[in-house]
Amino acid sequence: MFSTTGNIVYVGLGSNLDNPVHQVEQALRTLETLPATELKTHSTLYRSTPLGQQNQPDYINAVAVLHTELRPLALLDELQVIENQQGRVRKVRWGPRTLDLDMLLYDQKQLQSPRLTLPHLGLYERAFVLYPLYECAPDLVLPNGQRVCDLIRSSEGLCWREVHHLK
Repeated sequence: MFSTTGNIVYVGLGSNLDNPVHQVEQALRTLETLPATELKTHSTLYRSTPLGQQNQPDYINAVAVLHTELRPLALLDELQVIENQQGRVRKVRWGPRTLDLDMLLYDQKQLQSPRLTLPHLGLYERAFVLYPLYECAPDLVLPNGQRVCDLIRSSEGLCWREVHHLK
């Protein structure tokens, strides 16, 4: 395992096809093998109702915390390789998928490019991201100055689709 105090990155994981719990657990194991990267911790698993099309299975979600020396786009490339290895097919936005790995935060960087937006566009509104993020970093202050714990305490502006903690 690569030991680094490099950049702190939060990655959202989601799956609702082909044994979603296994898909997320496999992705967590694979994150441990990324070059110049260490998986520091991850949340437990959560079940949430889907965004977009409602005629699809519920999602299993989690958040992983990485320390990495990889630059944002290099890490994005690695995450997309993992998605592809686990059968990810990009057909419909917010459609069913075997695996979705979203870079939520990369330190406090703000970036907007054709391939990557940091922080992730839905970060501030999605309970299925904020709950596991809070579990990993309860004192985290987001790039806009908001604290994750304050976003969770207030339902104002959040996408409060049903989210259940799996035990």
